[in-house]
Amino acid sequence: MFNSVRQVIREQIEFRDLIFRMAKFENKGMYQVHYLGTFWQFLSPAIQVAIYWFVFSTIRGGAPVDGTPFFLWLIIGLIPWFFISPSIIQGSNSVYQKIGLVSKMNFPVSVLPTIRIVSNSNQFFVMIGILVVIALSYGVKPSIYNIQFIYYLICLFAFLFSFSLLSSTIATLIRDYQTALQSVMRMLLYMSPVMWDTSLISRTFPVVGPLLENILRLNPLYYIIEGFRDSILGRAWFFEDMVYTGYFWLLTLCLLYFGAKIHMKFRKNFMDYL
Repeated sequence: MFNSVRQVIREQIEFRDLIFRMAKFENKGMYQVHYLGTFWQFLSPAIQVAIYWFVFSTIRGGAPVDGTPFFLWLIIGLIPWFFISPSIIQGSNSVYQKIGLVSKMNFPVSVLPTIRIVSNSNQFFVMIGILVVIALSYGVKPSIYNIQFIYYLICLFAFLFSFSLLSSTIATLIRDYQTALQSVMRMLLYMSPVMWDTSLISRTFPVVGPLLENILRLNPLYYIIEGFRDSILGRAWFFEDMVYTGYFWLLTLCLLYFGAKIHMKFRKNFMDYL
């Protein structure tokens, strides 16, 4: 029943050296014609952070969120988003873009989404380091809650791999999917707790607000982003809400199962869809 899942995971482990080499090569290739090179990996998100902070801070009058300075609250949500969004979009398009290369070389197609995720990881981990410095500068003291940051990193990579595996197969079979996915990701930026506190809904609409907020929590990115805030700001443990934790992992494992199943079924015929 889980043969497809086992095979896909085995391929990631067996070709891990190739994954890291190709991710490094892609990073170099992407910025080799730029004067500032890979510095754009950090300059571009820094510009976006400045714009979002200026706009949303102005709208909110600079008020903190549950006692957390707005800039710190915002950047904890934006940094994982800057990793999640391109990893999902590029990972979904990875098989379609590289299938010609794979047909000439001896490695499995299932590693292509992983290469995109790994290539974006360098920027992500450097920005996490910057985030730690910013949090300390705001007076956030290290706490035992910081340990669970590792757990949410596992959640993040497990979800990205599972979703990208499924999504890359669908995007190769149905090209409209990639365009639709880009639109959905733009929408999810504003439906996730990245730039605004969703508890505002419950406070503003006491009757239907809690229901609407629970609907937003069905978005698995909500679980990850709020988990990052819980870990860094020392707000709560992941096991304090086992229903939500169980929902996230059930969804992720379903994505992995169906992603592996569909990928193995169609990958011999990917060239026919180009």
